[in-house]
Amino acid sequence: MRGLEAEDRDAGKASQGGAGGLLHLNDLSSRAERGICSVVDLANGEFMATTGLLRSRRSAAQLHAIASVEREIRAIDPAGGRKYLRDFRDAYCSYQKVLDSNSVRREIAKSGIVLVGDYHALPNSQRYLASLLRDFDFHGRPIVLGVETIFSRDQHILDEWLRGEIDEGELRQRIRFELDWGYEWAPFYELLSAARDHGAAIYGLDCMPREDLRKIGARDRHAADKIAELRRRHPDALIIALFGESHLAPQHMPALLQQQLPAEPMLTVLLNVDALYWLAAGEARDHVEAVQVRKDVRENVLCVFNATPLEKYENYRLCLDRWGRNDDDHSAPDLRPTLYNLIDGMVRFLGINQYSAHNTTQPKLLVDLMPEVHSRSSDALLRRLLSRKGFTAEHRRSLLRQVRERGSVYLTPINAVYVREFRMTSSAEDATRFLHQACRGLPNLSNGKAIAQHSATHAAAGTQPLDRDDAFYVAVFEHALAFFGSRILNPARPALRDIDIANLFDVTHEDLENQTSLPFADGVEALDFLIQHRQHEFRSVQAPAFTGHKYEYVAQQLGYLTGTDLYDAYIEGRLTTAALRKLFLTHLEQPGLARAAYVRLRTRLRSGRRA
Repeated sequence: MRGLEAEDRDAGKASQGGAGGLLHLNDLSSRAERGICSVVDLANGEFMATTGLLRSRRSAAQLHAIASVEREIRAIDPAGGRKYLRDFRDAYCSYQKVLDSNSVRREIAKSGIVLVGDYHALPNSQRYLASLLRDFDFHGRPIVLGVETIFSRDQHILDEWLRGEIDEGELRQRIRFELDWGYEWAPFYELLSAARDHGAAIYGLDCMPREDLRKIGARDRHAADKIAELRRRHPDALIIALFGESHLAPQHMPALLQQQLPAEPMLTVLLNVDALYWLAAGEARDHVEAVQVRKDVRENVLCVFNATPLEKYENYRLCLDRWGRNDDDHSAPDLRPTLYNLIDGMVRFLGINQYSAHNTTQPKLLVDLMPEVHSRSSDALLRRLLSRKGFTAEHRRSLLRQVRERGSVYLTPINAVYVREFRMTSSAEDATRFLHQACRGLPNLSNGKAIAQHSATHAAAGTQPLDRDDAFYVAVFEHALAFFGSRILNPARPALRDIDIANLFDVTHEDLENQTSLPFADGVEALDFLIQHRQHEFRSVQAPAFTGHKYEYVAQQLGYLTGTDLYDAYIEGRLTTAALRKLFLTHLEQPGLARAAYVRLRTRLRSGRRA
C-alpha cells in the first residue's frame, strides 16, 4: 500500500503532530469536563465556575466523538510520544488574552517574519493563509511565501509555474506531490494561486529526508538557513513561512531563526492548537477567533481558531484511509465512519441508548436505522439515485443545489447521506437530521415506493395528510434541531440571529440576491415575513403563502434562528440534555402536532425558564 510504505507518512506526522495531539486528549477531556483548566490570571472563583460550565457544555459532544477517532488513529499512528512532538504540545498550554481577527492581522502586518503552523491534513490550515493573501492589505509591502510542502531542490519547477510555463498538472506531477507529500492537493494549490495572484514570491523550504524522524532537526536548520537567505534577498518583504505545527515549538525553528536574525521582528501564528481551543471554549463570547499565547521581548505567539479538534482529526483519519489504499484505488474516501462518528457523538451527548428495543423515552433500535453513506467526487451517482428512486425534477434540482452549496445532503425518503466533499458543518447537520428522523421512527421513509414528491405535506403511513401550517412547522422544527446539532458538534459555526436578518436590508441589491439565492423582490418579501414572525405574537402566525425555493429559504432561516435560540438556552443552562432528547423524540406527523410543538418550544425559549 502506497502510503504505509513511507513509514505511515512519518514526515507528515512529525510536522503536523499526527496522533501527537491526541496523546493528551484524555487528560484534556477530563479537565475540560471538570472545568479546572484555567486561562492565565482568571479573575475569581465565581468566574472560574462559569468558565468550567461553559467549557463543559460547549465541548461535551465533541469530546464524545473525538474518543472514537482517537482510538482509530492511535492504532495506526503511534508516533505521538516522540520528544519532538511533546516539545510543541508542552509549550502551548495557556494563553494571556483573547484577540479578534483584526488584531491578528495588525500583528502580522507589522512583523518581519511570520511562522504559520500547518496541520497538513486540515484544509482550513492552508485556506487560512490563502484567505489572508487574498483579502488583506499588507500596506504595499512585498510578500514572500515559503512552504514546507516543496523541496528547495525543486525551486526551478515552482519558478516555471510562477512564470506560466507549466500548468497545474505538470507542477503537481514534477514536485511528486502524491509521493513526497500525500496530503490534499486542492487547498495547497489554492494557497499557491492566492500567493501568485497577490504577486508574492514563492519558495520551497524543505529538504530530505522526510521519512526519518531522527533527522527532523536537520530539516529545521535547513529551513532556518533558507529563510535567512530569503531575508537577505528580500530585505523589505514580509516573509510568511508555512511549516508543520510541531516545527514551531520555541526550541525548534523559532530558536534557530532568532540565532540567525536576532534583530528581526518575528511572529508565530499557531492554528487550532487543541489545548488552547479547549481553554477558549470557556470564554463567555460566542466564538473565540484567536488568542495571544505569549508576548514579551523574546516571543510573540498567537493562535487562530478556524476549525475544531474534531474537524482536525476527522480530516486526519481521511488521510490515513487514503494512504492505506492500493495505488489503483482512486475512489472517493470512505466517509461512513466519519458520519457514523458524528451521529454517535450526538447520541452520547443526548443520552440515547441506541440498543433500546422500546420506543418510549428512547428511539427503538437506533443501531438498526443507521443511514447508508455514499461518498463520491462527482454528482453522477446522485443523479442516477434520485432518478431511480422517483424524486421529482424540482426536488432533484433542489438536492443537487444543496450538494453544490454544502458538499453533502441527507436524503430523508431513502435514509441516506450523499457526500461529495467533507465539510464539518454540513456533515454535522446531516448527522443531526438523520438522528431526528430516527428518533421519530423514520416517518418519511419511502419503503421502496416511488417518491411522487417528498415534502412535509406527506404524513407518515396511516395518518392524515398535514395542512399547510403543520407542514411548514415540521420543516422549521427539523431545521431548528439540525442547526442546533451542528453547533453542538461544531461550535465554530456562526449563530444566526434576528439582527443578521435585519442587516440584510442594508446590503446591495446584488448582495441580497446572492445571500438569499432569490430574486430581489422575493428576498425582501421573505425577510419581511421572518422579521414579522419573530416579532409577532407567534401563536396566530400562519405559514407563508410561498412556494419553491422561497418557501424553503424561509423555513430554513426560521429554523436556524430557532436553532440558535436552542443552543443559547443550552449553553446558559436553561435546557438540559434530557429536555433536548425529548425534543428529538417529539412526533410531528399527526395533524396539529407540529405547530403546537413549535409554539410550546418558542414559549419555553422566550420565558427564560429552566427545563
